[in-house]
Amino acid sequence: MTDLLSTLTARGFVHDVTPGLAARLTRGPITGYVGFDPTADSLHVGNLVPVMGLAWLQRLGGTPIVLVGGGTGMVGDPSGKRSERPVLGLAEIDHNAARIRAQLERFLAFDGANAARVRNNADWLRPLHLMEFLRDVGKHFTVNYMLQKEAVQSRMDTGISFTEFSYMLVQAYDFWYLHQADRCELQMGGSDQWGNITAGTELISRRGGGEGHGLTFPLLTTSSGGKFGKSEAGNIWLDPARTSPYQFYQFWLNTEDADVERLLRFFTFLPLEEIAAVAAEQIREPGKRAGQRRLAEEVTTLVHGAATLQSVVAASRILFGGMKLADAGASVLAVLAGEIPTTAVPATELTGLGLVDALVRCGLAASKGDARRGVQQGGFSVNGSPVGDVERKLTADDQLPGGYVLLQKGKKNYAMLVAGS
Repeated sequence: MTDLLSTLTARGFVHDVTPGLAARLTRGPITGYVGFDPTADSLHVGNLVPVMGLAWLQRLGGTPIVLVGGGTGMVGDPSGKRSERPVLGLAEIDHNAARIRAQLERFLAFDGANAARVRNNADWLRPLHLMEFLRDVGKHFTVNYMLQKEAVQSRMDTGISFTEFSYMLVQAYDFWYLHQADRCELQMGGSDQWGNITAGTELISRRGGGEGHGLTFPLLTTSSGGKFGKSEAGNIWLDPARTSPYQFYQFWLNTEDADVERLLRFFTFLPLEEIAAVAAEQIREPGKRAGQRRLAEEVTTLVHGAATLQSVVAASRILFGGMKLADAGASVLAVLAGEIPTTAVPATELTGLGLVDALVRCGLAASKGDARRGVQQGGFSVNGSPVGDVERKLTADDQLPGGYVLLQKGKKNYAMLVAGS
């Protein structure tokens, strides 16, 4: 596995690494893990860096462990936080953990010689007794050692509870437990996890002289210095119910030119030579946005699947040009309906509905008078065809697959009617 470090380094993944990892990798495959605390019921694109780290570990012969923090979620990691996280109830933690586990299973192979494993630290942390924990873990760490950790130091001014102060010991126990149960020798995580990870390597060494290693990834920012993975609406989630596949695709499509090559290295499995070629094309003809399109296509396929990507791209081409509405199927129109104002109309009412009434009903016209003037001036269209007859009624032939009718005002304002029950 000597190529693990070189591959991750070449793609920009390595921020810090413990001494001795390179030598350990020369001896053969390694088992490594990343922990995910269930503070929400979905991962977001910021979580994709460690997920891709696990995926590369597996591709290069290692065994990845996904650790879902059903136990540590009861404590809360102070790393990178200015104030203490709210404590979640057990039912919410368990619900979030199950959802995250299902998402992560899309990225890794769970069969074969180095099949990925999923562990939930609730299985060993919740039954753990305090006296046992203090005896077996707490005695190995001095308060001075813990105070030196950045996650603790950054909170000394605002205050840190004993609960959060002890978090690094709980995470260290996770590493030790997985080392014993799964022969796990590597923990990976964001650069803000360095203190927690090295506490784990210390515990493994002190409790039995075993070998533990750590590797951290950089915390990504955009070229303009903003936090990566955010939009005007907030986090870009992997759950399609939180961030639609169309919006997910558009997020990557809107990547700044300066960020494209770096994000292609992080979030795709494309060879570096191919990424360089895409980046060169981007520089030659930036207006074509070849890099952004390739990035959006690769990541959307990875997260949502090839079929969903096809529907999303087709819906985008309908709105921004390049695809005829007549060529769109029901799945494409369903994607489109999720991104523009859509009004359900009983099927028996939709056929025969006056265009003027339809325009008011879907919100493209403020009043019937406004609708009539717009139609007379050629400002509205039905399914891409301009209309000029104020007496025009919708017919069964106007309904596209799935019972949709696309109405348009000018070049950029769309609305959809859909036949309902």
